[in-house]
Amino acid sequence: MTKIETVLLTGKTHTTLSGHERVNLQLSSPGNDKHPEQLFSDVDAHPSAERLFAGAWSACLISAIGLAAKAKKVVLPSGLSLDIEVDLGMTGGAYFLQARIDVGMPGIAREVAEAIVHAADEICPYSKATRGNIDVAINVR
Repeated sequence: MTKIETVLLTGKTHTTLSGHERVNLQLSSPGNDKHPEQLFSDVDAHPSAERLFAGAWSACLISAIGLAAKAKKVVLPSGLSLDIEVDLGMTGGAYFLQARIDVGMPGIAREVAEAIVHAADEICPYSKATRGNIDVAINVR
């Protein structure tokens, strides 16, 4: 797997377990401060594709954490949180992605939390799609 030498931008998300997830995003490409249809307006820059990918992965993975916890008969804490950062970067002249996932499960024993996250990583289609294709670091706290 190729390691990124230079990070160009990072898409970050923070997801909590609420049961009422809504996403309302407009997209832009790297280096484009505004959506092409809004280049001449005063609208702020929109989330990058990396942030959208991190958001979709986060929503999927937190659902998979719920499934894995249910299978292990563990009640998830109300403070469950999931942070995903997806970097777009370069090595030589080629573009690559890499990701960092940080899962917080307050009140759950570390070994149990790690087992749940590992099982969720095996369930989540985004985790399956990225496994072996990009560098992914998972941290359970």
